[in-house]
Amino acid sequence: MNNAETVIVLDFGGQYKQLIARRVRECGVYCEIHPYTLSADRIREMSPKGIILTGGPNSVYEEGSPSCGRELFELGIPVLGICYGSQLMAHVLGGEVRHADVSEYGHTELYVMPEDPADSSIMKDVSGRSVCWMSHTDRIFAVPSGFETTARTDVCPVAAMEDRERKLFAVQFHPEVEHTEEGMKIFRNFLYGACGCSGSWKMSSFIETSVRDLKEKIGTGQVLLGLSGGVDSSVAAALLSRAVGRQLTCVFVDHGLLRKNEADEVEAVFGKEGDFDLNFVRVNAAERFYLKLAGVSDPEMKRKIIGAEFISVFTEEAKKLGKVDFLAQGTIYPDVVESGTGNGGAVIKSHHNVGGLPDHLDFKEVIEPLRMLFKDEVRSLGLELGLPRKLVYRQPFPGPGLGVRIVGDITAEKVRIVQEADAIFRQELDRAGIDTGKGQFFAALTNMRSVGVMGDGRTYDYAVALRGVLTNDFMTASACEIPWDALQTCMNRIIGEVGGVNRVFYDLTSKPPGTIELE
Repeated sequence: MNNAETVIVLDFGGQYKQLIARRVRECGVYCEIHPYTLSADRIREMSPKGIILTGGPNSVYEEGSPSCGRELFELGIPVLGICYGSQLMAHVLGGEVRHADVSEYGHTELYVMPEDPADSSIMKDVSGRSVCWMSHTDRIFAVPSGFETTARTDVCPVAAMEDRERKLFAVQFHPEVEHTEEGMKIFRNFLYGACGCSGSWKMSSFIETSVRDLKEKIGTGQVLLGLSGGVDSSVAAALLSRAVGRQLTCVFVDHGLLRKNEADEVEAVFGKEGDFDLNFVRVNAAERFYLKLAGVSDPEMKRKIIGAEFISVFTEEAKKLGKVDFLAQGTIYPDVVESGTGNGGAVIKSHHNVGGLPDHLDFKEVIEPLRMLFKDEVRSLGLELGLPRKLVYRQPFPGPGLGVRIVGDITAEKVRIVQEADAIFRQELDRAGIDTGKGQFFAALTNMRSVGVMGDGRTYDYAVALRGVLTNDFMTASACEIPWDALQTCMNRIIGEVGGVNRVFYDLTSKPPGTIELE
C-alpha cells in the first residue's frame, strides 16, 4: 500500500463490503478490502488512515464466528464498525450483545442523541430524526466503558455508539446503502473528521496504482484479453495497454451476437488505426457460435455455451500466438455478486468472464483489473484512459451479447431482427433527448409470435420488447418513464422497418424482482 491516504475495509462476510468501499472512494479516499484475518501487525505496517469493519451474517457469541483481537482497537487508528462490525466492537471491548426479541429489517426511524452532536462525532450534522436501513437480529444492549450512545431507534437502544477520545465509532444500521438518508454524512464525518483525510484521491490515482501493480504481476509475460466490445472489456484493454503495451493481445470475437455495426466500431478504436498500443486480433466466428447454440432455449445453458466457446476461441488464438501467460477479463463487481461468488450468494446468472479457468487451459491465472469497480467508476476510468466518450457511454452490453436478449433458441434471422430493432430504439431515444447514460436501454426479442395485420394481409410474426432501466450501481434498477410519443415512434418504425415483427412491448419490470437483461 503506497497511497498516503488509504482506508481499509475488513470483511466479516457482509454483502455490502464493495458498496462500503465505493462510498469511501466517492469521498475521494482510496480504499482496499481485506479479509478480517488480516493481523494487527500487518495493519500497523500498512498505516491506513482508518479501518471499517463490515457487516456479516453471524452472531458474535457463536463459536467459530469471525472475530478480531482487542489489539485492533488499540492501534491508534480510527475504526468504524457497521452492523456486525459494531456488535463485534462492543463484544470485544466489554459491552453486551444479545439476540433481539424483535428483529429490524428495512426502513427504520433513526433518532440522534443528542440532537446537536459534538463536532468530533460521526453523527455531526445528521438530522435529529431521519431514516436508516436496518438488517439485524442481534443488537448492542450495553456499550463498553468509554463509549456513549449517539443514536437509537424505537426498538434498538444502541443504534450508534462512539468513543471519540479513542476514535472508535459504530453504527448498527447500514450507512452505505441509499435507503439510509444521511449515510454519506456519516462517512464524510468519519473520513474527514476522525481520520483526517483530505479527500484528494481521484481515478487517476487508481490508474497509477493499477498500472504499477499490473506491471509487477505480469513482468515480461504475455497477456490475452477477450475483447467483447462492451464498456468493461474495452476499459480493461485500455488499462492493460497502459501497463504492458504490446505484451497484451486483444482477441475480439465477432460471435455474430453483437449490436448493429459494433464489430467495425470496436476495430476502429483498437485496431491498427486506433490510438492504443496493443496487438488486436479480430476473429469472425458467427457461424461457429450459431452452430453451437442451435436449438438451445434454456438461458443458463446459452450463457454456458457462449462462455465455453469464448474460452475455446481464446485457447486457439493463444496457441497461434505462442506462449500466453495470463488471461485478462473485464469482470466488474456486479458480475461477481450475481455469479454467487465472493459473498456466498446464490447464483442468479452465470457470467462467462467470472470464475476459474478449466484445468486444461495453459494460462497461469486470470487477471481482472476492474473487479473492484462499479459501472460508473469503470466509465470514469475509461475517460481518464483516453477512450472515446461515445464508447465509454455506450449502452452496457452483456458478455453473452444478444444471446441473452433473444428469448428461446438463436438463429441468424432472430439476431438480425433484434439488431435492427435495437438500433432504431437507441436512435429514437437520442432524437428525443432522453438521457440513457444513467441506466441501460435496449431491444430484445421475445419468443412469442402472434397474429397481426399489415396492409391487407395477415401476419404471424414476433414481438419485440423494449427495455429501459435507471440505476446507479446495476445492483438494483427501476423502469424509465420514456415519453409515450417516443415509444409510439419506436413502435411504428420497428414494425414498419424490421421484417418479422408485428408487435412491440415496453418492459416495466424493476430489479428486483427481474434482472436487467431478459435472460
